[in-house]
Amino acid sequence: MVQIVISSKAGEGPAEWLLVELQGEVVSRQNTGLAGNLMGDLHYTKEVKLEKPFAVLMKHSGLPRDEEETMETNQENPTSYTVSALIKKKLIFKTRPKPIITNVPKKV
Repeated sequence: MVQIVISSKAGEGPAEWLLVELQGEVVSRQNTGLAGNLMGDLHYTKEVKLEKPFAVLMKHSGLPRDEEETMETNQENPTSYTVSALIKKKLIFKTRPKPIITNVPKKV
């Protein structure tokens, strides 16, 4: 039997996130990734409660704590997961978003 350990952060509850369903692709202009970059304003019509919430999990690999301990017992720590956020609502949009296109090259 495989045992999967799931816990929450000690002393605090998980953050609550909102689900945004996207069609297409979100790409940065400089191909540097999206983390920490402002993408624009988000205007939505309403928030809807999900029938079944999602949990966002952070995986912690089952690496051995100490090589000597592993050699003696020949066991590794099991892989575990931490709940970092819960998603209970999703955003609903009234209209489809319009693409933002800047710096379009002029035809010669």
